[in-house]
Amino acid sequence: MLKKVLPMLHISINGEAREFAAPMTLAQLLDQLQLTGKRVAIERNAEIVPKSLHASTPLADGDALEIVVAVGGG
Repeated sequence: MLKKVLPMLHISINGEAREFAAPMTLAQLLDQLQLTGKRVAIERNAEIVPKSLHASTPLADGDALEIVVAVGGG
């Protein structure tokens, strides 16, 4: 019996190599990283991705992401 091999995305997040099951959007990645609902800024391959495009922006093998989470303070 052959085992089905799922395609994997090899991406860099804040300089760290990571692997995720493909296909995946930025919004799905944020969900997996437990960042859904948090104030984040995402740069994909040196370009800022507006929050309105997170759900429709697919990740590609080799993407380099920088994710910054806003932290409130007083």
